[in-house]
Amino acid sequence: MATQLDSFEMDERGANSPAHWDVSKPDIYEENRWHPIFKEMRDTAPINFVNSDHVGSYWNITTTKVIQHIEALPDIFSSSYEHGGITILPDLKETLPDGTPFVLPMFIAMDRPEHTAERRVIAPAFTPAAMTQMSDDIRRRTGEVLDSLPIGESFDWVDKVSIELTTQMLAILFDFPWEDRRKLTEWSDWAGDVEIAMDESKRPERMAKMMEMGAYFQRLWDERLERDEAPDLISRMIHSNMKDMDHMEYIGNLILLIVGGNDTTRNSMSGYVYGLDKHPDEREKLEQNPELIPNAVSEIIRWQTPLAHMRRTAVQDYDLFGHQIRAGDKLALWYLSANRDENMFENPDKIIVDRENARRHLSFGYGIHRCVGARLAELQICILLEEMAKRRLRANVDGNLERVSACFVHGYRKMDVTLSRY
Repeated sequence: MATQLDSFEMDERGANSPAHWDVSKPDIYEENRWHPIFKEMRDTAPINFVNSDHVGSYWNITTTKVIQHIEALPDIFSSSYEHGGITILPDLKETLPDGTPFVLPMFIAMDRPEHTAERRVIAPAFTPAAMTQMSDDIRRRTGEVLDSLPIGESFDWVDKVSIELTTQMLAILFDFPWEDRRKLTEWSDWAGDVEIAMDESKRPERMAKMMEMGAYFQRLWDERLERDEAPDLISRMIHSNMKDMDHMEYIGNLILLIVGGNDTTRNSMSGYVYGLDKHPDEREKLEQNPELIPNAVSEIIRWQTPLAHMRRTAVQDYDLFGHQIRAGDKLALWYLSANRDENMFENPDKIIVDRENARRHLSFGYGIHRCVGARLAELQICILLEEMAKRRLRANVDGNLERVSACFVHGYRKMDVTLSRY
């Protein structure tokens, strides 16, 4: 039942919000104690304003209906880096050694029409036809990885399976030198970790990693500049309206594609193992009914929610279901919470592999910014589950588990498992 917190006076700008509703703190996710906090907000004040000493003030948006409403109004609620971008980080005002602002534009952090133009360049790499062409190769590589794993011996699933499969996929998408593919994982971890960006002592090293990545990819760009168009993403950019983007925008778009292609799929692949280990009845149902795998993939992505939030910034005043949003206000759209919204999903904290509305999740976003690589992520995870089923393999979590300490990427750094047959 809603309480008076639903409509507290906005003049107080968060004065009535409990301190623990500041869900930007990374330890909440590292310690996996976010569930009751978001449930309390959904039950009492699904739209609320917080004064955070960590990232500055922002609105918590915690339910499906409201998030979809905001996402459907991109001209009012901006994604642009010019207004703060897509994470609830404060403006860090970073600069390069020469004093130039360190700003990394990327198309997910742009508004129309720039967003539309750049997205159209990348989107053809992820069409249904492109997925069909890639599926045999993904299946072959997945099988090779699984066949290399020990049975009955503990190993780190995150490193040996989740990271390896997603990094291989990224290397193919970029036509990236195979022997250096783990650099993509390293760069993704540095770029996607908002806590590193907040840490002044680590910020110079993070910037150096981004510039290292930029120099490496600039070499690949220069090598391909005079070649005919090819299917890889760098070539697509060269032979499009993105060919004239400056170096920082190039780096920004690379970060988007690397983090988007690495962290989301990788953490869903790990969430599959952890989640089904915690729901053995559903794991057995899936093992006995492999035809449920495509639906189970959507359910696992919902349950895991590999990116916890996206930020939008209001560019004008707006009445949001009785809450007075002011121009310049920062809104955190908590996909993590919407995917546990009791008004959308029955028994939302449980994985239900045959859940009828599993595809209604918001893990890929909603509206014009919906994840451009969603089909590929689903395909990779689906093939992993199919190849596990073909080998009758079950991954059992041993207990040594480390989660990402961040409010943006929601996932696992390490997960020891032992494989068994069923």
